Amino acid sequence: MNYLTSQLLLLTVLLSGVFGLHAQSEAPPVFSLNQAVDYAMSNSNTIRNAQVDILDSEQNVKEQFSRGLPQIKGSVDFTRYLLVPQVPLPAAFTMDDPDAPESISFQQNNSFTAGLNARGMLFDGSFFVGLRAARSSGEYFNLQLENTQRTVRSEVTQAYFPTLLLNTNVAILDNNISNLEKLKNEVAAQFEAGFVEQLDVDRLVLSLNNLRSQREQIAQQAENALRALKFTLNYPMDEPLRVEDDLDKLETEIDVAILTSDIPYQARPEIRLLDKTIELQGLNEELQKAAYLPTVYATVAAQYQYQGDNFKDGFWAPTALVGLQASIPIYDFGGRSARVERAKLATQKVINQRNDVQRGIQLEVLNARATFTANNDRLGVTKENLALAQRIYDTTQIKYREGVGSSVEIVQAEQALYESQANFLNALYETLVAKESLFLALGR
Repeated sequence: MNYLTSQLLLLTVLLSGVFGLHAQSEAPPVFSLNQAVDYAMSNSNTIRNAQVDILDSEQNVKEQFSRGLPQIKGSVDFTRYLLVPQVPLPAAFTMDDPDAPESISFQQNNSFTAGLNARGMLFDGSFFVGLRAARSSGEYFNLQLENTQRTVRSEVTQAYFPTLLLNTNVAILDNNISNLEKLKNEVAAQFEAGFVEQLDVDRLVLSLNNLRSQREQIAQQAENALRALKFTLNYPMDEPLRVEDDLDKLETEIDVAILTSDIPYQARPEIRLLDKTIELQGLNEELQKAAYLPTVYATVAAQYQYQGDNFKDGFWAPTALVGLQASIPIYDFGGRSARVERAKLATQKVINQRNDVQRGIQLEVLNARATFTANNDRLGVTKENLALAQRIYDTTQIKYREGVGSSVEIVQAEQALYESQANFLNALYETLVAKESLFLALGR
């Protein structure tokens, strides 16, 4: 091997490694169900908005708290009089002197004032209630985030299962097509040897064509389901993605206690959200009642004023003061009492809403338990039927190869197997969805 050949070989190996790494880096990500849920939790705009609401509530607490602290303001005012205002002099001041001026000015050409003012709350009942309400609203938005996360998880699960099961269906169809092609080739060889009729070959070709058409249809449905999953995850539509999970690990069996125990209403965020809303409505009642209490504020202020026709020989006039302001509600012709009653009525509406939601949860749980039980029983039957159909199909093939069976039996067994496969996948999908719906209804 000469030097040029060795260098070309080395370059080829290096390029192969580079392209191999590049191809490996571009492999599409593979999401299991848990990975899909984790991705959605980090990228869902609905969850992001719920998190923003929490941050906003924290700033609201700071804003409400600042109302109780002294408010300090500074002011600067400068005025240049182009025409100084005049005040007419009464005749008594002129003493009938013809040379006396008719008016006099008490204002210099330039006026400059700088001041500092501080106003602090000594007592205001609405402040303390508002601060408690702001803190409670933060707890409310935390519960809302929890509810949003549960909703997003349910949406991801509902979108993930069809994608996974359709891909599984495509893989099953690919396997069926491969097996049927082998059988068709064997029968075609037997036909060439004169052992079977053309009709036997035609039946298998027809089945094969139908199977390929069905495979293309399911594959298209899988692509549509994948796009729906990407949308739910907020995943870029133009980037590749694969879903892959172990169907055996997607356990459909659940604890019997889940089907028989008391309904845990407090596990549902909706109930806790309504409880928190009732608490906030109670604070609103307190806020309206606080309008009957007086408010007391203290003020401290200081300013420095300058006046003069120029900035050399004017005069400075300092001022400082302290003050106390109290506002005492006396009578407003029933306005405050009406607002208190309206707050009580609003609380009663939320209590009624909570009762309706609790009854709705009861109905939802009962229906979810019944649906899961029925679907799980159906899944067990379809699983047994699938094993039976597979055994019949395998036996029919053996009989046909040994010359004691007909092609009609093979086609019939084949159709029964494909129908059992479809029934099993549909039952598995419905059971998985029913399980997720049951857990969602129980607040899990």
